[in-house]
Formats: sequence, C-alpha cells, structure tokens
Amino acid sequence: MVVTDPSSMSAARKYLIFGVMAFGQFMALIDIQIVAASLNEVQAGLSAGPDEISWVQTAYLMAELVMIPFSAFLAQALSTRWLFALSAGLFTLASMACGLAWSIESMILFRAVQGFVGGAMVPTVFATGYVLFTGKQRAMIPAILGMVSVLAPTLGPTVGGWITDALGWRWVFFINVVPGAAVTVMILALVRVDTPNLPMLKRIDWVHLGAMAVFLAGLEYVLEEGPKHEWFGDSMIAAGAWVSLVAFLLFLERSFRSTGPIVKLTPFRKPTFAFACVFNLVIGFGLYAGTYLVPIFLGRVRGYNAAEIGTTVFIAGIAQLVGVPLAATLSQRVDQRIVITFGLTLFACGLWLFSYMTPDWGFSALFWPQVVRSFAIMLCIVPSVGLALGHFEGAELRYASGLFNLMRNLGGAIGIAVVNTWLQDATRLHALRLSEALGRSPRSAVEAMTQLTRSIGRIVPDPHRAALMADATIARVVGRQALTLAFDDVFRMMSFLFIAALVIVPFCRPQPLGQAAPVDAH
Repeated sequence: MVVTDPSSMSAARKYLIFGVMAFGQFMALIDIQIVAASLNEVQAGLSAGPDEISWVQTAYLMAELVMIPFSAFLAQALSTRWLFALSAGLFTLASMACGLAWSIESMILFRAVQGFVGGAMVPTVFATGYVLFTGKQRAMIPAILGMVSVLAPTLGPTVGGWITDALGWRWVFFINVVPGAAVTVMILALVRVDTPNLPMLKRIDWVHLGAMAVFLAGLEYVLEEGPKHEWFGDSMIAAGAWVSLVAFLLFLERSFRSTGPIVKLTPFRKPTFAFACVFNLVIGFGLYAGTYLVPIFLGRVRGYNAAEIGTTVFIAGIAQLVGVPLAATLSQRVDQRIVITFGLTLFACGLWLFSYMTPDWGFSALFWPQVVRSFAIMLCIVPSVGLALGHFEGAELRYASGLFNLMRNLGGAIGIAVVNTWLQDATRLHALRLSEALGRSPRSAVEAMTQLTRSIGRIVPDPHRAALMADATIARVVGRQALTLAFDDVFRMMSFLFIAALVIVPFCRPQPLGQAAPVDAH
C-alpha cells in the first residue's frame, strides 16, 4: 500500500477524509440512542418482555465500551484505512441484521456486534484528525468532533422516533445501510496515512483483552441493572460487581507486566491528560444523563409521544451547533482552562434552571434551560479534547484517544445509572412528604376529594365508581407532582457535580497558545 504523507495532501483531500470519518463516528454514536424512542415498537414486534427490551441498548453499549480502547492496538496492526473500513463495513452489515432480527435474542446479538465493530470509528477519527492537520487547523478537530460527540446522542431519540413513526422500527437500522456502505468505499479509496503492522496480531495478549472485556461489560451490566434491582441487594448484581472488580485488577496487572498489552495506560503519566479524562467523565455524565432525563420527563409527566418529545428537545442540537465556532475560537485564543471554567459554570447554571420545573413545563419553558446547557457543553468538550490530546504523538496518541473517549462513554453509563437511582429515591421521598402534608390538613383534603367526587359524579352516575375515580385522580396528581420534584432534585445535584469539577482546573497545564501539537510519527 502506498502511504501518502499528510503534509503533502491537498487541503481539500484532508477535509474530505476527515469529513467522511467524522460521519462514520456520528453513525456509531447516534445508534446508541436511536432506538430509545422505538423500544416499545421493537418490544411488540419481537414479542419481547419488559426486562429483555432494555438489552437492545445495553448490549450495544457493553460491546462499544470494549472496542473503544482496543481500537488503538488494531489501528497499528491493521492500519487506519483497513480498521476504519472494516469497522464501517461490518457496522453496515450488523445494522442490516438488526433490521432483519426475528427474535429478541437475535436482536441483542446483532446489536452487540454492531456496537463492537462500530466502536472502532469513535476514537480513530480523533487520532487521524491530529495526524492530518497541524497548527491552527487543529483547533477545528475538538470543535467538530466535540459537536459530533454531543449532537449524535442528543438527536438519537428524535431521529429514531421520526423514522419509526414514518417507516416502522426496522428502518431505524436499515437507514444505516446506504451511508455505511458509502463510508466504507470512500475510506478505502481515500485514506492512506499509515502502514499496517500485521505481526502485532500474533502478539495479542488474550488474557489482557478478556480481562478488559469482562471488566467493562460487567461494569455496564451493573450500572444498567443496578437501579432496577436495588443494586447490591440483588445477588446477580453483587456477583457481577465482584467479577468486574477482579477482571479490572487483572487488566491492570497485564497492562503493566504484559510484553504486548492491547491497551497502554502510559498516557495517564501526564497529569493534564488524567485531569482531562476526569473532565470527560463528568461531561459524559452531564451529557448522557441530561439527554436521558428531559425525554423521560416529557413522556412520564407531560405524556408526550415520540414526535412531540423530538420536537421539544430538537432545540438542544441547534444550540450545540451555535456553540461550535465560539468554542473553537476561544480555545485557540484564550487559555483552555479559562474556557473550560466558563463552560463548566455555564453548564451548571443550565442544569440549575431545570431544577425549577413544574408539571406544566413544555417547549417554551424548557427552551432556555436547554439552550444554556447545550451551548455550554461545547465550551466544556472543545478545550477538554485539546488538553487531553494536544501533548501526544505517534502510537501514544492513539491510546490516549481511545482512553479519553472511553471516559466519556463511561461517564454516560454511570450518569444514567446514578440519576435513575436518584430519581427513584427522590420520587418515593416526595410522595411520602406530600402524603404527610395531606394528612396534616385532613379537612382540606376531604373537601377537595368531595368536590372532585361531585364533579365526576355529574358524568358517572354510580357514586362508588365516582369515588374510586376521584381517589385515582388524586393519587395520579400526587404522583405526578412527586416525580416532578424528584426531577428538580436530580438536576440540582447534577449542577453541584459540575461546580465541584472546577476544583481540578488549576492543576491542568495546557499547551501554549499558538504552539502546534506534535505530528504523528509513522
């Protein structure tokens, strides 16, 4: 294979390569959430149980988490060209298989394959972008890829809901086939930036790979199933946690002592990279948890359908697009620590605005909280990518990219699990407090119940049935109010988390402004 020196490429070809790879990354990331609004239809179509259907998303996430750090090793062994082409091609075939699934078991299997093969596209484009561009052009890499990383999960439920309403749930997967095939062909035709090192495949430390897979898959299982089964009170959750912990210890042992580790942890020797990874963990927490909570609120409290939810949250994507050029410009001209401080603070303010929700909030009331939060996330992601990857070169850049992207997805998995637990606990607490408040004012409660019963009695002549309907209405109102108050508490606690992350900012040492990051060595 003839390798083209990136410095000799035309700017147009560089942008084309980067654009195609960024689109591949977008496909892999949007498919995490694209089935979120279609799970009921998938469940009905495959005759699946309520406990089984959640694994359509969980299987994808578990497999993707394993591939993201593994992709750095594979990129060196197979070359960027062949790894990305195989990833896109197999992702396309797996998407077709998901659309043709005949049972919930086949769907879960194909989704795991889809997540695993597609996961290689996520970090590879970060590393390749830093190879293709130098100097000021590199400022666009964290901006564009940060936008893709944020926009894809945000738009996932919206796009999935629209496709399902228009064409049916199977087209949520079939929609990947044509663009996936196009990405595969274009990568094979355009990308020649490094050479493969096939002998590396003979030196794979299978124990290291297996330990990492068990650790990450086990962790995702615990985070996904924990909120549903009272966490470690359930024997399966406790066993999964112990297996994941043992696998993590074995993974660390092989990382330091193996002669051919599949993941190198050497990037963590640089404190700024470690702190940037912590930022990315927190950003992933806020990004995925925030994206998860708003549709849940609209569905459970307001009773919106998928199309209405999509229309309401679509403004978040617009705000993110607006934030991209400003974040890129500021990160290039201002100390990255200042930018991320402003971003974290503004994001916390956006989350705080959500903590005043009432059961009547809709598009107009959610407009500014969504705009502030979504605009601020770009001011967090863009400088954090620069802090994380701006100090590396060669193979170490690939490992740093894999680890950095892994932290964002882990943050998202942790975030969704934690906010689910917070939401359940806070809802029970507020329901109890509201019931106690009604008990302290029995006369007012009785009067309200009597008036409601009379109103219903004008429509329903049976007094007993009218009284039961009044009881159910009061219970529904109390439950709705308790759930809304719980959402307020969760957003408030998330805002505190982002404020706490500011403590780390002074310890980061960004690259001097105007200094080009090192170029990848071949």
